[in-house]
Amino acid sequence: MAEALAAVNKFLASPGQLKSLLAVIKGLRNGAVYGAKVRFPHALVMTFLFRNGSLQSKAQAIMEATVTHSKNLAQFVFLYKGLTALMALLQPQPSQLHSPLAAFIGGYLIFGKYNKVNEQINLYVMSRTVYALARLAVKRGYVSEPRGPAFPWFAAVVWGLVLWLFEYEGDTLQPSLRSSMTYLYHDSNVWTSLKNFLWHNK
Repeated sequence: MAEALAAVNKFLASPGQLKSLLAVIKGLRNGAVYGAKVRFPHALVMTFLFRNGSLQSKAQAIMEATVTHSKNLAQFVFLYKGLTALMALLQPQPSQLHSPLAAFIGGYLIFGKYNKVNEQINLYVMSRTVYALARLAVKRGYVSEPRGPAFPWFAAVVWGLVLWLFEYEGDTLQPSLRSSMTYLYHDSNVWTSLKNFLWHNK
């Protein structure tokens, strides 16, 4: 048994093209595991907080969201790593074009299929990408380094815009965000008794 395990470990530690292939397979595994770890608790909380229906329908919704997130992330990682490995094989000299091109293809094929899970993933990634690009602009010298703390101004602009959109153009917001904001800012204007003032929303 120990010899067989040692042989497997030696195989997995193989250098070169075989290692690239194994990295693609492990990427598939990591995408599936990470997707499930991230989505399950989120779906669990959001479903029981905001979704109506039977326990069975809620459990089904949680599992569907978890499977979709896990499957899509696994497929994307597999495709991305496979394409970058193929590009490196065809063009051995390093190129910064490999990564965005592979991700562009994977994004179109995997995360370009519209569903609520993909919408949330894309919005999550987009917000962090815009934030990183702003920091990159400062790092590269395209924008001057702020003289004081920039984060408070960033927060002020984000919240000022989102609350204006919510109050006057609410139909443009993503439904889950609109639902959360309705609970926080509109439902808190309505009560008829102590019961729905303190213990229940409505």
